Amino acid sequence: MKIKQDACTGCGRCLVVCPVGAIHLVDGKATIDKDACVECSTCYRTATCKARAIVQERLKWPRIVRNVFSDVASSHKITGVPGRGTEEMKTNDVTGRFGPGELGLSIELGRPGLGTRLADVELFTVPLSRLGVEFEKANPLTALLSDGDGHIKDDIKDERVLSAIIEFKASLTRLKDILAIVKAVEGKVGTVFSVGVVARACADGSLPVIDALRESGFPPRPNAKVNVGLGRVPRGCAGS
Repeated sequence: MKIKQDACTGCGRCLVVCPVGAIHLVDGKATIDKDACVECSTCYRTATCKARAIVQERLKWPRIVRNVFSDVASSHKITGVPGRGTEEMKTNDVTGRFGPGELGLSIELGRPGLGTRLADVELFTVPLSRLGVEFEKANPLTALLSDGDGHIKDDIKDERVLSAIIEFKASLTRLKDILAIVKAVEGKVGTVFSVGVVARACADGSLPVIDALRESGFPPRPNAKVNVGLGRVPRGCAGS
């Protein structure tokens, strides 16, 4: 994003809507901190700049990575849909992505108001790769890994995005090992993050991951999503 200094009136509308606080008034004119900006286009879409001082610059690699991970109106060439992850991890009743004995996991880094550097992603993906987890191929973040060891491509490590979601599949037996990695990385990450675990419920309604989560120091907050009328895949828990 760019603000035309000769057109800006210093009204401050764009400062209010910027989700990462990257816009400031300097000598009565709005100025964008290029390093802090995640190229989400929020100022362009919602600031209603009467002077039309906000313009979109054509982005090149690697900065264009910021836009596709931050702008809700942008679509990834890999997935074909807007968003930072796949279409939905939580619709397993429909997709059947995670079978008996398997877990779907997500680690979402960053939030509006803070953002994240892509280098933070590597803190998780490298040790997770050593465990042999299967990163989701349809996730755009997976395409940014430079090798099979979970490393982020060198030329984009310093790019800042609104948020990024790591999605992967693993055996139920690996859950405690994965959570141990999360605990070890927690103090090294320069942003906030949240962890999601998707597991099949058994016929009696029990969840096989609850005890492992509690024992690892992660008090669970179970949530469910029901997709009425979308069809279902065969049900079964981890022991079936």
